[in-house]
Parts: sequence; structure tokens; C-alpha cells
Amino acid sequence: MKQFSKLISAIEITNKTNAKIDALVEYFRTAPEKDKLWLIALFTGKRPSRPVKTALMKQWCMEITELPEWLFLESYSTVGDLGETIALLLPNPTHHIDITLSEWMTELKQLKPKSDEEKKEFVLQAWSGLNQQERLIFNKLIGGSFRIGVSKKTLVNALAKLTGIDANQLMHSIIGSWEVDKISFEDLILGKHINYDNSKPYPFCLAYALEKDITELGEPNDWIVEQKWDGIRGQIVKRNDEIFIWSRGEELVTQQFPELVEAMSNFQDDFVIDGEILAIKDSAVLLFNDLQKRLNRKNVTKKLLEEVPIGFYAYDLLEYNGEDIRNKPFSERRQVLELLFGLVSLPSHIKLSHLVQFKQWEELYAIRENSRSVNSEGLMLKQKASPYHTGRKKGDWWKWKVDPLTIDAVMIYAQKGSGRRSSKYTDYTFAVKKDDALVTVAKAYSGLTDKEITEISKWVNKNAIEKFGPVRTVKPELVFEIAFEGIALSNRHKSGVALRFPRIARWRKDKPVDEIDTIESVKELITAF
Repeated sequence: MKQFSKLISAIEITNKTNAKIDALVEYFRTAPEKDKLWLIALFTGKRPSRPVKTALMKQWCMEITELPEWLFLESYSTVGDLGETIALLLPNPTHHIDITLSEWMTELKQLKPKSDEEKKEFVLQAWSGLNQQERLIFNKLIGGSFRIGVSKKTLVNALAKLTGIDANQLMHSIIGSWEVDKISFEDLILGKHINYDNSKPYPFCLAYALEKDITELGEPNDWIVEQKWDGIRGQIVKRNDEIFIWSRGEELVTQQFPELVEAMSNFQDDFVIDGEILAIKDSAVLLFNDLQKRLNRKNVTKKLLEEVPIGFYAYDLLEYNGEDIRNKPFSERRQVLELLFGLVSLPSHIKLSHLVQFKQWEELYAIRENSRSVNSEGLMLKQKASPYHTGRKKGDWWKWKVDPLTIDAVMIYAQKGSGRRSSKYTDYTFAVKKDDALVTVAKAYSGLTDKEITEISKWVNKNAIEKFGPVRTVKPELVFEIAFEGIALSNRHKSGVALRFPRIARWRKDKPVDEIDTIESVKELITAF
């Protein structure tokens, strides 16, 4: 646990990805075999079910510390994390337990069927033999909420740096089906349990934002135009009767979308298709807010399949029956893709992306402005002659998004940033009017200059009303224009709305608080499109 605790500390004190990768590489170089496997399992969601209820952990901590519940809850409110709260409140350890991560995980797995009294004895003995940081990690392991600032991609990049193995192959290996007790670390990273050749994706071709007048692109007839959908960009790989789905973030997400796997199994041919994963119901594209309900799900219930059905709009064909066709012109790849889709009968939620018909550039302005009415972000412009590039290449693909929506809101909370901005308030919460009160609608931390951040930080220090851990409640006086890409009704937010990609457009020093938007005017933006 000592070595694992040291790794977690190294990860948590930095927001630099390369520093996290270096810490992981060092751990993989020196940790015992089983500890390395458990690290990968924990960071990819392959952890045992929770052996102890968090309510019991809270109760036992209150018994040890003799704290009244109100004071425990006050401490919990300030810290914001149950495991960390318990670790901070417990008295100093009476001895030191020095066993490995894998030994701890074995004991936690064996704890599951035991009685509450046996569980209590084990947990209290562990608490008394671990220092504060080790207790925090132990609480996270036992409490079922092991969230550390390391993405699967960061973990994979660390393994790639350590081994020299292709990152996509490593992603397939660690996301695939495997168990800690039935595989070696070497066999896992070498992918002995999978056939990577069947699943291997291609680097995505990306577009630049259009920053010039569209008429400067040349002859309209040289271009193909599609809607730019707000979903999850993905590649569907079908080879040798196996189907895999990769996200643009280089994550294997096949298990999250079983309806796509079922639909693509209708094809006889092999292929790699680039397209957009979307929530589609009754032939209409739903908002990204709906799609989020389906993301990162280990188990997709029947109810969720019915409430948020998933579809796929195919953009491009990268490989056909084993042949890499990325260097062929886009117009030719599209023809082959159309022929492929014409070979089978597919459900309505699986279709080719619609090509926008136009003759003159001027016709696209109105189509672009109307994009939100179909839950699109704007238009994609692609040269007919363009190959499928790796990454971005200026000139061939452009994204022409609609202008963002905006509202005026007042700042009510502020929190200090991290790294070089750790001494200044950079994270803000904004509210609009609701009757005679204020209701929060967004959090944002980008869009201001360093000079403005410094000015606001000084103002927060002078005008803070309350303190909740790192958060400061401030006088509702500073008004800001908040820009965002989309808006939807949401039961998860007190305001009843969720904003997509909120950021600060400008500081409205010219606007008094009584002129900020109301929650009613904000909701009107939903029905306006």
C-alpha cells in the first residue's frame, strides 16, 4: 500500500499529464506483478463490488472519534468526500500495516460475505495501522468510489511509454475481458487474450474551424457538405465476424452500444466506418444531454435501451474488405460507402449522413443558421478530392459551427484554480433570477484574461460572504455574458436546465444585476430552436 499510496500522491499533486504518465511508468517498473494488474483493473473500472456499506463506515468513524452526527456532517460538507473526511477525523495510527495492494484487494474480496461485526473488526484494525493518505486510499478501495485523476488514455500512454507497444492495442488489451487472478501482466499488455488485428482502428481525420468567408473556398461543386452532429465521433470496425467500436478518444466502447453491434452484424463485408454515435428516437436526433445517459455504462439496462436508443450516422469508409482506402478521394470513398449500405436492410437509426444539396455558397447560410432546429452544431465542409488524413490538415475539411447562444448571469460562487493559478480564483458559478431569488445555471473557468482574473480574485477576497471548503460565496454583483453551444431541460440541476460547453464570453461591467436573465428567459432558448 505504501508504494501505491506514493503513486496516488504523485498523481494528485499535479495537473500535468506528462508528470502523471512518468509516475505511472515508475510504478509499473517497480511494483509487484499482481499490484500492477490491480492498478490497471482499478483505473479501468474492473474492481470488486463494494464489501462494506458507506453508512457503516460513517457510523464506525463517529464511534471512534465520539463526534456527534451534526459535526461529522459539517466536516463532510466542508471536505466534500466521505473517504477523505473519515481519513482526516480518525486518530493517529497505533501501529503500521505494510502489505501490498494485491494483498489488500484479496482481503477486501474475502470480506464481502462476512457479517457486519466481522467487517467492523477488519476495517477498524486497518484504520489503526495506516497513515492518513493510506487510510484515504483504503476508504476509496472499500467504499466503491475509486476516482483518481487518471483517464484510461493516460494509463494507456504510460503503458505505451513503458513497453513501446501501440497505444490502441494496449487499449484493446486492458478494456477486453480479463481477470487479475487469471492473467499475467506480460500476457495482458501483449494482448494474449485478444486478437488486436481484428479490432485495430485508424487515426481520425479532423477538421479546422472555418475562420474565413465561405466564398473563399473556391468552386462549390468541389465540396461535399454535411450536418455537423453533436454526438460521439466513432469508428466501427468489422473484421472476421467481429465488431468493435472505438471513440475518438481512443477508447474501446463496444459494450456501451449493443444496438450498434447488432445492426452492423447484418453486413457480410468487412469494413472500418467513421461516423457519429447519436441518441436517436422516432427518427429525430436527441440532444447530447440525452446521449450522456448512455456513456460509460458497464451494464446497459433494457429500460435505458428503450429510453435512449442509440443510432449511427456514417460519414466515411476507411477500409473495405481488408483494403485500406484512405488515400482515395473522399467522393470515391463515399460512393463505396453508399454501395455498402445499399447491400443490406438496416434499421432507421443506422444510416448514411445526409448530404446537403446546394449550388451556390450563399444557400448554406440559412441552412447553417437553422442547424439547432435539428440538434446539429452547424455544417461540415469536405473537399471531394481529399484523402482521409491522419489528424488535421488545413484546407480539406472545415467545420462551420453556428454562433453560440448567450445569457447574462451573475457570479455567486468562486473557487481557486490549480497549478500556476492556484493562488487566484478562476472557477466560477453563475446564476440567473428566479422570482425574487437566484438559481445557478452554469460553472465556467475559461474566457477571461489574466488581468481580469487578478482583478476578480482581489474582488472575491474583499466580498466573500461564506466559506465552504475551497468555495467562496460572494456578493451577487459581478455580471458576465455566458456563451454555450446548446441547452436542454434537466432534472439533475436545480435550475431545470443544462448548458452545453458553458464559458465566459465577456465581463459585463456595463450591466447591473437587476438586468440579468431570468430562468424563464433562459428556458425560452430551448423552445426557440
